[in-house]
Amino acid sequence: MAGELDGRRVAILAADGVERVELEQPRRALDDAGARTEVVSIKSGEIAARNNDLEDAGTFGVDRLVGDVSVGDYDALLLPGGTVNPDKLRMEPTAVAFVRDFVQSGKPVASICHGPWNFVEADVARGRRLTSFPSIRTDLRNAGADVVDEQVVTDGNVTTSRSPDDLPAFCARIVAEFAGQAARAGGGT
Repeated sequence: MAGELDGRRVAILAADGVERVELEQPRRALDDAGARTEVVSIKSGEIAARNNDLEDAGTFGVDRLVGDVSVGDYDALLLPGGTVNPDKLRMEPTAVAFVRDFVQSGKPVASICHGPWNFVEADVARGRRLTSFPSIRTDLRNAGADVVDEQVVTDGNVTTSRSPDDLPAFCARIVAEFAGQAARAGGGT
């Protein structure tokens, strides 16, 4: 996998309450493949991570604020879950617009667990085949998605996965999708 993503820039949009393993493991897979990842958030400094939504799991440093970046700054977007994280993001108009613009750009976007909630608020779930944590599947269906219970699903430029149990398959798929879609689009920025 080393080198597949050399030169690619990946935004990881997250806020307080992010599920630690859902940010950490995909980020490691992307970095190991040569990507340059940045944590983008709605506040500067650090964001609080959680284990199983309830336990403190340290922090992640924020590289850039979502209001200071654009889709053109990145080749791909990762949306980790945790129940609090996407709930905070969907209350911030700049984060919602960033997700919407990224999906509509055709650049690859990946989301796991509760992360696909971002697609509901950004109004980009309609007509897409998605998976997620079971508790938000009704929200995705109500937003017009075709929801399935599969380990990892790719529909066009959007890849989704169900839970931390699926991280090995999710990480492998996003590296392949981020590399493949960037190549089809003519390379990175």
